[in-house]
Amino acid sequence: MKQNASNKLADALHGFFTDYLPRQRALSPHTLYSYRDSLKLWLQFVAGKKSDPSQLTVEQLTVEQLAAFLQHLEAGRKNAVTTRNVRLSAVHSFVRYLGVHHPEHLAQTQRLLSVPFKRAATREIKHLEFAEIQAVLQSIDLTSTDGHRDFVLLSFLFNTGARVSEAVGLQACDLRLTLPASVLLRGKGRKERVCPLWPETARALRTHLEKQGTGLHEPHGVFLNHRGQPLTRFGVGIILKKQLRRAAQKLPALKDKRLHPHSLRHSTAVHLLRSGVDLSTIANWLGHVSVNTTNKYLTLDLEAKRAALAKAKPILSRHHRNGGWRTDRNLIKWLESL
Repeated sequence: MKQNASNKLADALHGFFTDYLPRQRALSPHTLYSYRDSLKLWLQFVAGKKSDPSQLTVEQLTVEQLAAFLQHLEAGRKNAVTTRNVRLSAVHSFVRYLGVHHPEHLAQTQRLLSVPFKRAATREIKHLEFAEIQAVLQSIDLTSTDGHRDFVLLSFLFNTGARVSEAVGLQACDLRLTLPASVLLRGKGRKERVCPLWPETARALRTHLEKQGTGLHEPHGVFLNHRGQPLTRFGVGIILKKQLRRAAQKLPALKDKRLHPHSLRHSTAVHLLRSGVDLSTIANWLGHVSVNTTNKYLTLDLEAKRAALAKAKPILSRHHRNGGWRTDRNLIKWLESL
């Protein structure tokens, strides 16, 4: 009986990863890996060090165990709240699948789905000002092969606001360098979008491809490492840090900024916003599914805030003191005064 119960959980996991996620939902391999890692951590935690996770049953996946697992992620593994929520999202997705395909466990799955996500603190979005971007690009040594590649890469990222994964996966056949120049980017969820290129970026890309010996219509990577392989996300991070260190010698303010490749994407959004581009266009430019995602850049733009403050009239307000509770107060009026 125990074997059958454990087989039920194993069969559900097999169907979830081999049919539901890749075929029915058509999720990318990167998303599959994230789901896999999350569920593996959860099942290993529930099983403990002395038990085999393959022998677990659905009944052992309790709310208490899930809550303890999430606490372990934050306290034991020192994961951020956002990472904790990503793990929980994967668990919820599998639990929903389990409840649909094994309705006899519907009550159990509903209890697991009741475990809530935790509110995460909103972090300040790090970005580069336009003058700082110029300082970084001007400090690059264009006489070396790596330097020219780095210049084209960072120029491309700032021009397009592309995700690092989109840049490292870029192929020469995705580029159109005749006027009006553009690039085809493949973003999250296999969504494609066309992004315009500045003439300067197009010329730099053309020169880069000629030096690399890559034809424009070839399905060949644009940004390569020393081994002739496409750069990795980690490699792009190293390039950015290297060029930031060079630029900081002339612009010391860069030393105090903790930046990563995604910061260039934020920099593009802020630059477009300050140039008067509307939010819906910026959302399409960056490949955001919803303009609500783009709204975060409004809170980032201090110049826009100062301009709004200058237009607004100051309002003098009195300090309202509620004091302590008195038995002669009306409870509803007291609540309304808070």
